[in-house]
Amino acid sequence: MKFTHDKIERNVGLMIILIILVVSVGGLVEIVPLFFQRNLTEPVAGLKPYTALQLTGRDIYIREGCHNCHSQMIRPFRAETERYGHYSVAGEFVYDRPFQWGSKRTGPDLHRVGGKYSDEWHRLHLRQPRDLVPESNMPAYTWLEKAPLNPAEIAPKLRALRTLGVPYTDDEINKAAEAVTGKTEEDALIAYLQVLGTALKTK
Repeated sequence: MKFTHDKIERNVGLMIILIILVVSVGGLVEIVPLFFQRNLTEPVAGLKPYTALQLTGRDIYIREGCHNCHSQMIRPFRAETERYGHYSVAGEFVYDRPFQWGSKRTGPDLHRVGGKYSDEWHRLHLRQPRDLVPESNMPAYTWLEKAPLNPAEIAPKLRALRTLGVPYTDDEINKAAEAVTGKTEEDALIAYLQVLGTALKTK
């Protein structure tokens, strides 16, 4: 059977099959090589897995929908690197499940926020954002201050992440509950924010 342009256009089933074939081959050509690039699959120098408190804070960050307004992906454009710092690289996120990449800019990018402000600044910002940033449209997260963490929940999370390749030690897992005992959800979220972008920080 001769595949002419006219025949392909007139045969819907054949066109669908050919489109799927072309898209599949194109996708494989773009995606498969990424699995073999070390800079995409290995952590950058200095990257450490999240501590028990930071990991709990990350879960709260996702639960509260912070990622819907704040990206964690600084693109390699001058306007972004001048404002936020070094552009994001895949090696900074190898322990993230799921990663928080995205270009949403309702609020500022948070990838390099770690260490930029004090814990007290973050505390005040979470409780009443407009006291620090008058133009902010972020809601206040006042309940986090009084919400205690459940120490029993953290060790299973670390064990699950270890099965996915995060290098947690037995000692870290055994001490996880103790590390979050007496802490609030606000403490955990601030701990997470304070570590963002610190593994590769040039600004």
